[in-house]
This record gives sequence, structure tokens and C-alpha cells, in this order.
Amino acid sequence: MDIPRPSRKLALRRRRLAIGALITFGVVGVTYGLSKLEPAAREVEFKTLFTGSVERGEMLRAVRGPGTLVPKEIRIITSERDGVVERRLVEAGSQVTADTVIVELSNPELEQELQEANLQLLGVKAEYNDLKARLDSQLLNQQADLARVQADFEGAQLEATANEELFKANVISSIVLRRSELEAGQTTERLAIEKQRLEKISDSNTQQLAAKQSEIDQRRAVFELRREQLESLRVRAAIDGVLQEVSIEVGERVNPGMVLARVAQQKNLKAELRINETQAKDVVIGQIARVDTRNGIVDGRVSRIDPSVINGSVTVDIELTGELPPGARPDLSVDGTVELERLEDTLYVSRPTYVQANSQVKLFKLDPEGKTATRVPVRLGRTSVQTVEIIEGLALGETVILSDTSAFDEVDRIRLRY
Repeated sequence: MDIPRPSRKLALRRRRLAIGALITFGVVGVTYGLSKLEPAAREVEFKTLFTGSVERGEMLRAVRGPGTLVPKEIRIITSERDGVVERRLVEAGSQVTADTVIVELSNPELEQELQEANLQLLGVKAEYNDLKARLDSQLLNQQADLARVQADFEGAQLEATANEELFKANVISSIVLRRSELEAGQTTERLAIEKQRLEKISDSNTQQLAAKQSEIDQRRAVFELRREQLESLRVRAAIDGVLQEVSIEVGERVNPGMVLARVAQQKNLKAELRINETQAKDVVIGQIARVDTRNGIVDGRVSRIDPSVINGSVTVDIELTGELPPGARPDLSVDGTVELERLEDTLYVSRPTYVQANSQVKLFKLDPEGKTATRVPVRLGRTSVQTVEIIEGLALGETVILSDTSAFDEVDRIRLRY
């Protein structure tokens, strides 16, 4: 028969309780310690990152935008009269001069109007010549009458003078002298009248011929107008340049004012840039610009800023002051940069693609050994195309990660693997 020993059972229970308490305290301690440990830094391949160092010096502020080359002068050629397209002599893309005929139209009604105007002009000219002949005849008759009276006047004057001498010599009577004096006086009045009549006839002839000449001028103007209208059916380029478009086909009927073609001056070009509306606020007329044509950089200046915003961008016209490279032509795609200002003695770094001006961001700054990078707050100032001003948070010579780090938003430190 077994007899239980109470003291040994109690000791065994106490031992078990002590071991359980130790295990419990151990688990709690380990858990607490693990909770205080920082998570392991995430490894990132360094060659996949884009970094930049903080520099101090002159910072060029600029904005960039895509655009196209456009002609300063584009001539839209329209039809002056209705007609039918007979021939297309030049196709789009061809070099043309001001006298180059692009399209020929036909209009039988206009040809008939020209013939009628020509006949009317010839008729008025014939009337003018007939009138001039009759008036010249009248003028000659009057001149003949004046010559006869002039002869009578001179004869009467001679006779009066001779009779006066004879009267003094008592050869003739006073009655004969008086008669000769009266005859001389009458011829004097007749001579004056005939001279006035000749003057009036001459003035009348001038007025009648002027009136008929005015009618001739009117008929000639109508004739020239009809001829110019007929000549306008041979549509010309009007300026030197490149024929960009011919918008009609042979056999098509056109109406007055209808667009027939478009000609642009190829050498006299400007650049139209599309600048983001948030950046265009600092652009002003006269600022220096550079336009990349993919075949060379051309200098220019801002000449116009569109007051409206279209699809989030503002159109800025650049007057090109440099020589255009070969291959430059209308509608060529270009990139342009406008210089806003130059900031002296400024702390700056290459601009990350995702930052905005005057903003607070967090950037990963590399430690001096370059093995890890820690996220630090940075306050940014003014931005440019490739750089951004540092207000605080970074010092000269420090290196930061500039590429997109949104994939590391959950950590504040990364380990770099080379």
C-alpha cells in the first residue's frame, strides 16, 4: 500500500508554476524587444536611381514647351468671280512666285461682258473723233471770219489815216474824213466781237471734248475691270513661297469668295510654342528664347502671348532672330525654351520630375558613405526646366535621389546596392 507524500507534490506544483512564469516573462520580453526594433532597410539597386548634387551659383530659370514653325504671312487665295476649274497647273508643296498661275478658271459670261465693254469703248472713241472733227471745223470757220475782220480793220485804219492827211491838205472834205473814221470804228468793234466769239467757241469745244473724254474714261474703266476680272480667272500665287494646299478639283464650279489655295512664305517663319498654363504666368514679351528644330538651335525672342488658355496651355509666339537650318519649313514640330531670369548665388539641384515650385517635399538624401539614403523634408523655391531652387533642408554638396521614389513611400530609409 502506497502512502502519498504531501510535501513532494507541493514542491512539484511550485516548480511548474515557476517554469511557466519564466516562460511567460521570456515571451513578453522578446515580444517587447522585437517591437522596439526598426524594420530592416529596403534594398534598392543604385544603378536604377537618378541622383543629383546640390550646387551653388547662377541658376537659369526657363520654361519649355513643344510647338510648330508657322509662316508669318499666309496668303489665302479666293475666287473673285464664279467659274469652272479648267486646269490645275501647280500642286501642293511646289515653290511658287507671286506671278505663278496655280489654277485656270473659265467663265463665258465674263468673256461676253469683256467684248461688250470693248465695243462700247470703241463706239465712244468714234463719237469723240466725230465731235472733235466738227468742233475743229467750227473753230476754223471762226478763225477765218476773224481774219477777214482783221483785214477789214487794218484797211479801215489805213484809209482813215490817209484821209486825215488829205483833209489837212484841203484835198478832201470833212464828210469824207468823217465817213472813213466811222468805218474804222465799226471794224474795231467787229474785230473785238469776233475775238470774243472765237474765245467762246474754243472754250465750248474744250468742254464738249472733255465731257466726251470723260465718257471714254468711264467706258475704258469698265473695259479694264472686265479684262482684270477675266485675267483673275488665271489664279496666281500673289506672294513668293510654298503652295501648301489646292482645295479644288478640275471641273468643279467655284463661287466668289471660295477658297482656292493657300500659299505660305517658307523663309519668313515664326515658332508657336505651347507653354503649360502654370508656367506661362512668368513669360513676358521680349524674353530670350531658343528653338530646337531637331536640326539646329535657333535664337529668338517672345513676340506675342495668347491671352486665352487652350487645353491647359498658352500659345507663345517666338520671333526667330537666328538663321533657320536646312529643312526648316512650315508645320515642322519643334521644342522651345524661354529664359525667364538668371538667379545669382542660388542653392539649387537638378529638378525631380514630380516637384512643383514653392512646395514642401521629402527627398532621399544619401549618407556620406553612399550606402544608405534617408528621407528628409526639403522646402523648394522657384523652378526651371532642369533645376529647382533649394530654400532649406539640403546643404551644398549633398546628394539626393531625383528619380521617382513613390514605390518607397512606406519607408524612410533605403539601403543602396551597387
